[in-house]
Amino acid sequence: MKITRIAAYRVELPLHEGSYKWSGGKSVDVFDSTIVRVETDEGVVGHGEVCPLGPFYLPAYAAGVRAGIAELAPHLIGQDATELGKLNQLMDAAMKGHPYVKSGIDIACWDILGQVSGVPVCTLLGGRWGDDFVLYRAISQTPPEEMAKNVTAYREEGYRRFQLKVGGDPNEDIARIHAVAEVLQPGDKLVADANTGWLMHEAARVVRGVKDVDVYIEQPCVSYEECLSIRERTDHPFVMDEVIDGMDALLKLHSDRAADVVNIKISKFGGLTKARQARDLCVSLGIAMTIEDSWGGDVTTAAIAHLAHSTPTEFLFTSTDFNSYVTVSNAEGAPQRINGRMSASKEPGLGVQPRFDILGEPLVDVS
Repeated sequence: MKITRIAAYRVELPLHEGSYKWSGGKSVDVFDSTIVRVETDEGVVGHGEVCPLGPFYLPAYAAGVRAGIAELAPHLIGQDATELGKLNQLMDAAMKGHPYVKSGIDIACWDILGQVSGVPVCTLLGGRWGDDFVLYRAISQTPPEEMAKNVTAYREEGYRRFQLKVGGDPNEDIARIHAVAEVLQPGDKLVADANTGWLMHEAARVVRGVKDVDVYIEQPCVSYEECLSIRERTDHPFVMDEVIDGMDALLKLHSDRAADVVNIKISKFGGLTKARQARDLCVSLGIAMTIEDSWGGDVTTAAIAHLAHSTPTEFLFTSTDFNSYVTVSNAEGAPQRINGRMSASKEPGLGVQPRFDILGEPLVDVS
């Protein structure tokens, strides 16, 4: 099952809400996503997707995905697409770092392995837990009353877990959390996600100001050490996100009891192979997880769904359905949200077929 061609396509993903806003005044109106296609000498083809949130969020950017694939792909032509461990070692040897560049290739090869094996990727990743899994809805940063109205609207669509984008002015963030908490109902879960936006003194004020609210605090500050200092000042359940980028970070977090939940973003780890390793480590350590990615469309949503659905239910805090946020569908067969929940495809591989009428011609084409 030798790799004969690797291609990358660019697709723009506008948002239903018009824009997505989070800490520090950061916002995106249209996401720049890359679909990766891996072809083999036996005619089996796999696809992956990588969509960074922007170079101002994590050390990853959309044009860098495609430039990196053009650099990396020649090293992979002729390799067996189904030997995922070997393939990842080869990618790491050919390109130091840049896990987000490797992610789409790795996902595409899992798609190929699933098709060759005749089973869904989630079966290969550990098996399907239950009929479906729970989703969260990210609430873009707006004034408190507007965020509360948005939460109410998304509750009517079936969501029961809400991730508020905070990390701005502490007084307004305290008001945001209180306003949303007032419209929640029993069984709902609320996460205040600062996306590294607060300084330590600001984060300390916020956790004190919402002491009476049942809310998770997510990534309040930039560094691990700063977040840990806030963790030690509050009894709120704690989530770490941006600083979780490898096994070392997870082991240190566990040793320090620095969080109760971590976010596993597939492209941040370099694809499904290493994201699965991180997932399995978290299960061994007793750490709950949100399984997701930085952003994406139908193909990313499919990959997330397979990893999430193969995660033991009690360890899956939540997951996400990025394809419901955007106005453009880039693949057929992708999983769809039903009443705030989702399930992975039962078709072999990822179960998706890209829409080439949307993708057009490849920007990278290596054979």
